[in-house]
Amino acid sequence: MTSADVEASEHVWSVEPTPVSVDDLSEGTWSLLRDEARRAMGFAYVPYSSYPVGAAALVDDGRIVSGANIENASFGVTLCAECSLVSDLFMSGGGRLVAFDCVDGAGQTLVPCGRCRQLLFEHGGNDLILNMPSGREPMSVVLPEAFGPDHLSRVGRGDEAGPHSVPKH
Repeated sequence: MTSADVEASEHVWSVEPTPVSVDDLSEGTWSLLRDEARRAMGFAYVPYSSYPVGAAALVDDGRIVSGANIENASFGVTLCAECSLVSDLFMSGGGRLVAFDCVDGAGQTLVPCGRCRQLLFEHGGNDLILNMPSGREPMSVVLPEAFGPDHLSRVGRGDEAGPHSVPKH
């Protein structure tokens, strides 16, 4: 990695989230995301379910990141496509997700599970637009009243006594 790469990487991390509306994204952009999700699906490792999933997202700096589901014999360790997508996001420089699409083995639009909605919220916020079977929706509709990093700051650092606090001796 060159010093220019490091500077570029640091610049990406400092980018402020830019709200994007459904109207801001062209059909061509959605088509690119769908194509990339289908391509990513080809890398899925699904020896148990035979249910491949691919996901792709547009990042606020214009990059497209993608991921595929990776199963494990210990089913709880299985990673959804959204997990590998977020890994790709960080491995390629970070940033904020602005648009997301996910497909199954037949190329049909999938709804992210609850865990993945939370994961996507963390890296795209309320303004992330998701392609859903019913149409394109902002995360604020897909995961209303989401739990996020700001909730953690509401609970002090153990200095205050709360209803479930342990008395200090």
